[in-house]
Formats: sequence, structure tokens, C-alpha cells
Amino acid sequence: MTATDQPLTATAAVDGGVAAILDAIVGLERLSASLAASRAVAVDELRRLILTAAEQDAAGGRTSGWNAAVTARREAASELAAALRISESAAQSLLDESALLTTTLPSTHAALREGELSYAHAVAVVDEARWLPPESHDTFEQTILPEAATRTAAGLRQKARVVRERMHPDSLDDRCREAREHRDVRLDPARDGMAWLSAYLPAENAIAAHRRVTEIAMSLGGGDDDRTLAQRRADVMTDLLHDGVMSDSGAGRGVRAQVLVTVPVLSLLETSGGGEDTTIAPQLAGSTPATLEGYGPIAADVARRLAAHAPSFTRLLTHPETGAVLSVGRDRYAVPRDLRLWLRIRDETCRFPGCGRAAATADVDHTVDWQHSGATRHDNLAHLCEAHHRLKHQTAWLVHQAGGGVLEWTAPSGRQYRTDPATRLAS
Repeated sequence: MTATDQPLTATAAVDGGVAAILDAIVGLERLSASLAASRAVAVDELRRLILTAAEQDAAGGRTSGWNAAVTARREAASELAAALRISESAAQSLLDESALLTTTLPSTHAALREGELSYAHAVAVVDEARWLPPESHDTFEQTILPEAATRTAAGLRQKARVVRERMHPDSLDDRCREAREHRDVRLDPARDGMAWLSAYLPAENAIAAHRRVTEIAMSLGGGDDDRTLAQRRADVMTDLLHDGVMSDSGAGRGVRAQVLVTVPVLSLLETSGGGEDTTIAPQLAGSTPATLEGYGPIAADVARRLAAHAPSFTRLLTHPETGAVLSVGRDRYAVPRDLRLWLRIRDETCRFPGCGRAAATADVDHTVDWQHSGATRHDNLAHLCEAHHRLKHQTAWLVHQAGGGVLEWTAPSGRQYRTDPATRLAS
């Protein structure tokens, strides 16, 4: 028996299996990239068709107040978002990425189609190229695409950012001034009663804020304080934002926004103090968890604490089985204000398909317009964010109330969607 006739060792057999599986995974990734390239073509064709229809309507004098380009952009994004069950911002990003890939970045699109780079790599190229003049896209592609063979998507993005900075015709100072106009703060709910609060700030402000929070957190360490530095940072930032002095904003000290917490009434009866009455059916209390507006379910002990002590929370008691509101407090008497609060509890977010913008910052829209004899009633009102309020009135999207707070939407394409209220309220 020669050396080549020897049976494979267990290690060699496993290595061969791993290699085969890795080859299969790489092949699937290449296929996924090719499908993403085909999707880009289809998505851009959708954009073109809707734009053509909008231009024809405009030429025929059928306008809604927006020009054809804006109408097409909004309709395409809303149609795609509803069909794919993604956010409208994600749909708009997909439309923009597809347009660039199929029009001004042909080499990137070809590499994606051949599976030579992933969609994440392609997006890294697109995201930087979009901020360059179209006439420079070819040079940008030829410079950055060879880097994709050896870099991760994050590494390629970093390299592409450097190349873009070098090629951009506008000064960095001018671009920084423009970027500052988009500063913002975002809230992203997480698991287990937690959430991420992030801010998009000028870099120097973000670094200074992080440094100040860190310095204060470090000064609090030692002794009986067993919190980690990360935990102290989070606690310091919370205290500063809740009770700090905001000299530049003129908001003063201890600013607290109104927050709604909906508490099943039996949850308030459950206590944890020694010797206190805890007679309550656990399954009944747990079947209808308390909810925090803009977040979702929260722990019962947190809900009880907020309902009992927090002056900035409006306490809403609900029946543990039906969810019907039993009380909204005695400081909500005026009919228009009570009705807005009732709708805010019911809707919680904008009621357009897929939109998650908070009802607290949205408009209350008459489903049947006031000028068309629509009544100011709970069954003819729903929250729509400013963008979707305008979309409803400026495009061919249609909506009607199907009862119980349910909205049924019909897209310009004829596809139908349903949105349900966040909370079922007795009426």
C-alpha cells in the first residue's frame, strides 16, 4: 500500500468537510450578490415606471402640489416599503442605491452581478460615490474597486471615505457646515426593558460630551460603588439629561417630557414588600403587560414605580382583560385634549403601513377630509406623521377606517395593506 493509498485520518476528513462547506458558503454568497444585482435592476425599473407616470400626469395637468420628481420619489418609496415590509427610509436607500448602481456605477454593478463583491461592499462604494459629482464616478470606481478583493465591507468603506475626501471638489469646511444641519438624536428600543439613545453631532461636540461623561463617571468610582465605568457613564448621562442645566437651550433645570405608561390595573395591586398583601393571580397580571409609549412592554415593578411616583408620566389604568381605559386622570378634561390623548394611546405611532414615528409628534388626520363632510370623531381620526400626512393628500394613496381603529390602505398600484391600532380601546 502506497502513501497515497492510506486512509484519511479523522482530522483530514473533517478538514475536507469544512473546506467543502466553506466552498458552498462562498458560492451561496456569490449567488446572493448576483441576485442583489438583479434586484437593483428591478428596483430601478420600478422607479422609472412611477416617474414616467408622474410626468405624464403633470403633462396632462393632473398635479397634486408636488412636482413629478417629488411625487415619483415619494410614491416609489412608499410602494416599495409597504410591499417589502421595510421602513420607508430603507426603501428610499434601496431606490437610491439601485439607481446609482445601474446608471453611474456600472463597474460596481458588474462586479456585484459576477459575485466578485458582496452587496455590503457595493453599498460601501455607493454611499461614498453618491457625494461626488457623477463625472468623477468612473475614476472613483477604478480607484476603489481593486481594494474590495482584500478588504471587509467596513474596511472598504473606510478606504472609500479617504478616496472620496481626496476627490471631492468642495472644501471640507463647507461640507462640515452643511452636515451640521442634519444633527439629530435617535431612540432605538432594545430588549429586556432597555433602549439605545444615540446622537448625531459635530465630532468635536460628541467627543467633548463623551469625555465629560467619562471624567464625571471616573470621579464617582471607589468605595461602595461597585458599578463598572460603563454603568457609571450611563447613569451620569441619564442624570445630566433628566436634571441638568441646559444654558444654551433656555430650557432650564429638570426638564421632563410627558411620557405615557399604560398599566393593567391588577398589576398595581402586586407588591413586593415584606408582609404586604400580594394576593393576585400571577397569570392574570402577566397576561397584559404594562407598556411604555414608544417602547413597548416593561416590567411590572417598573410600571408600578412610574405609576406611583413619576410626576412626568400620565398614568392610564386599563382593564386587565379587555384593555379598555378606565381612567386618564382628572387633569385631562377638555374634550379636544382628551380626544387627542385617547387617539395617541390607541395609535402610538403614525398609522401609515410600516411607519414607526411616534404619535406624540404626528398630526391627527381626518380619514375622510373635513371639507368632504368628515366628522371629528375617533372613528374618523388617526395619527399620521407629517411626511405621510402629505403623502395621503398629495398622491393616490387611499385609506378608510374599517372599525376598531383598523385602517385599510390602498396603494397607487392597487395593492392593499392594513394597519392595526397599538392598543384596543373601548369606545
